[in-house]
Amino acid sequence: MSKFKKDKQQDEQNKFSEQEENKSEELGQNEKIEADAADKSEAKIAELEVQLKEWQDKLLRKAAEFENYKRRTENDQFNLINYAAESFIIKLLQVVDDFERSMEHIDDIDNNKAVKKGIKLVYEKLLKLLNEQGVKKMQTKGERFNVDYHDALMQRKDDSVPPHTVLEEVESGYLYRDKVIRHAKVIVSEESSSDDNQMTDKNSSESASENEN
Repeated sequence: MSKFKKDKQQDEQNKFSEQEENKSEELGQNEKIEADAADKSEAKIAELEVQLKEWQDKLLRKAAEFENYKRRTENDQFNLINYAAESFIIKLLQVVDDFERSMEHIDDIDNNKAVKKGIKLVYEKLLKLLNEQGVKKMQTKGERFNVDYHDALMQRKDDSVPPHTVLEEVESGYLYRDKVIRHAKVIVSEESSSDDNQMTDKNSSESASENEN
């Protein structure tokens, strides 16, 4: 075999070896890239799992906080409904105390004037307390009868006032803000006698006219 041929074969073998080495290097690089990618993927998955757990913990805490808030709100509403009048009752108890102090001296004959004065002061204090809460007593005497505010118990003749005028208040009426919470029970004036006479004269005239016809 000639030397040229041997050299050619040697070159081919060298080229083949280089190609094999290049392929091995490429395979090694690809494997390394894939391994790096796998490591990065695993790290990313682990990071996402940590974040997911953190969000789950936050969600559970928020759910617990909301449940506590809901329970507190329900308790507040319950207390508001059941004890809404507490502050008013506390103020009212002061009036009860005043009444009790007055009653301690009610049998003392020599102290009647002081007892009467004390009771009057307690009454005025009670009305003031009610007024502060939006409760007002109606002024009815001398007013024209109004079914929205008054409840007529009876009628009575009184020529000194116009018909349907409140003559006397039997039981006081009260307003709570703009709402009637108790109608006033009153006695109302009837049609005056002059009105009755005019009505009688009118009826007589009409009857006479019909008879003439």
